[in-house]
Amino acid sequence: MPKPTPSSTQTTRPTLSRRFSVAPMMDWTDRHCRYFHRQLSQHALLYTEMVTTGAILHGDAERFLRHNTAEYPLALQLGGSTPADLAASAKMGQQAGYDEINLNVGCPSDRVQNNMIGACLMGHPQLVADCVKAMQDAVEIPVTVKHRIGINGRDSYAELCDFVGTVKEAGCTSFTVHARIAILEGLSPKENREIPPLRYDVAARLKQDFPELELILNGGIKTLAECEQHLQVFDGVMLGREAYQNPYLLAFVDQQLFGSERPVLSRFEAFNSMRDYIAAHIEDGGNMHHITRHMLGMAQGFKGARKFRQMLSVDIHKTDKPLTLFDQVGELLQGH
Repeated sequence: MPKPTPSSTQTTRPTLSRRFSVAPMMDWTDRHCRYFHRQLSQHALLYTEMVTTGAILHGDAERFLRHNTAEYPLALQLGGSTPADLAASAKMGQQAGYDEINLNVGCPSDRVQNNMIGACLMGHPQLVADCVKAMQDAVEIPVTVKHRIGINGRDSYAELCDFVGTVKEAGCTSFTVHARIAILEGLSPKENREIPPLRYDVAARLKQDFPELELILNGGIKTLAECEQHLQVFDGVMLGREAYQNPYLLAFVDQQLFGSERPVLSRFEAFNSMRDYIAAHIEDGGNMHHITRHMLGMAQGFKGARKFRQMLSVDIHKTDKPLTLFDQVGELLQGH
């Protein structure tokens, strides 16, 4: 069974809160990205990329479940539709140290549809309920669901309520709602994040009709001011692309959304906090780019931002002294 990487910086297990979270994003929210995001916010709930049950049960579970304890609170998002496989994967996730198991019922890509994973499951509410029940019976940590407000051909509000109500009956009490439908044919995953219109009103109506459920809003949120506004209606907010492409936004989450008195890190402090982690990764045979690619979004709003991005995206592949380059890039952030 895979064990999380120990961290010398953490002494007590942080409390899980879904008031603010960073969305699971394929090819983006890997363990290095999450470690970086954790330097910026102590309270944000972080999610893994979606991991399929097949990858965990028949692949390299050690690699797919690996994480650092400094990432907590941390949720594992699973993709699958076979209750027994999801239950076994969820159990492995709990044993590996995750705080929550989340079922993906929102990904619209053809590849996952063909394996009955993701948004297509919105057309099978009872199957999702069976999956949730199997996972809940297997673990003691929370089991949650992330879904769309509908799929093409099944996008009425009544059908959305049928889905949520059916899964609720299986024992799920926390739903993260991406406030767009998913078009299962003809649109790429990227287009499915942009073309179907955002319908916050539909998600708000769902919260009104299911007040006993924890409802987290996802989709199109870009600022902490928007987060504060949505928190008047919803129990939590989840940011995806904006949190990744503009990660320094996360430095203000603890104070603005959680009332923390922890000082806001400067860009320089946030960047430099990754040096020891990067050095250890290089010593283990890793490439600095594996980590710093997640930090490129820091290059906004200061003199030298363009050079910052060039050094971390181009020059990084030419140097045989990556930490020296890292320090040189950090100098661009002095005073910011």
